[in-house]
Amino acid sequence: MSSTPDLKALNATSLYDLTDVVAVVTGGASGIGLMMASTLLANHARVYIVDLDAARTDSIAARYSKLALESGSRGSMVGIQGDCGSKAGAERIVEAIAQREEYVTCLFNNAGVMGEAVGKPKEATAEAFKETYFKLSDGSFQDTLAVNSIGPYFLSIAFLPLLCASKTKAPYGDRFQPQIVNTSSMNGWTKDPATAGFGYPYLLSKAAIAHMTSLLAHDFLPLGVRVNQIAPGWVVTGMSAPGTVDEWGVSSKQGAARGLWVQTPVGSSGSAKDFGSTALNLVANRFINGECILVDGGTLLVHPSKY
Repeated sequence: MSSTPDLKALNATSLYDLTDVVAVVTGGASGIGLMMASTLLANHARVYIVDLDAARTDSIAARYSKLALESGSRGSMVGIQGDCGSKAGAERIVEAIAQREEYVTCLFNNAGVMGEAVGKPKEATAEAFKETYFKLSDGSFQDTLAVNSIGPYFLSIAFLPLLCASKTKAPYGDRFQPQIVNTSSMNGWTKDPATAGFGYPYLLSKAAIAHMTSLLAHDFLPLGVRVNQIAPGWVVTGMSAPGTVDEWGVSSKQGAARGLWVQTPVGSSGSAKDFGSTALNLVANRFINGECILVDGGTLLVHPSKY
């Protein structure tokens, strides 16, 4: 049974008045992307959500824009159909945004896929490990890396002109500085493949985007464009729990207390408040650059990691 999200509850203090902030959130029609997008919307930002399914993306955007108006938000949400896994797709997304906006304040590279996964080897023998892990296909690695790592690279580069334009064309002056926020994962640092259900393509792709964040943060210093990342832990979304998402893009199991693969000391999975507040902090805080904010409920304190 679905329930209408409470946008007023996602509205923070005047510190987070994001009037005239323009945010682009890939994978924004559901899951963590929608958690962040709806929170930015509640705090008066103009938000563009990008997703593959045009009809669903437009429906979600229209639904949330209407809710924002009724809730007193000055923000808006617009749906953009786009493929985040290729260079050509990145260029088309930028063109669509440029037709509507002179600048972008923040690009959230959030779109992602799980890819193939394998089970845990049945016994501690070389033969068992090979039999299990060799089931993964070349294509799974290629497809997962394309969306989770390579696509965000091209999107980051393609959006640079619009991001840099915010420094001179945005009416808020220097209150907000242009930024790219990548959604990596606690799985970029884990040493335990069980935390990602033994999905090695996903594990490796998230390690790649985690390192890319540091590389681009350093490389973009002369441009004045910040690059940070949010590393989620276990979150129940349509990707991790297919078939549970309602017409608001929210999983009926969001915040569930138990997971299949990981221990979460906080006692539940992540929620819209957890990731929305993190996104707000990164948009508003100009003093954070090149950093990773781990939002995992303490999971990597239990499972071995290099974080």
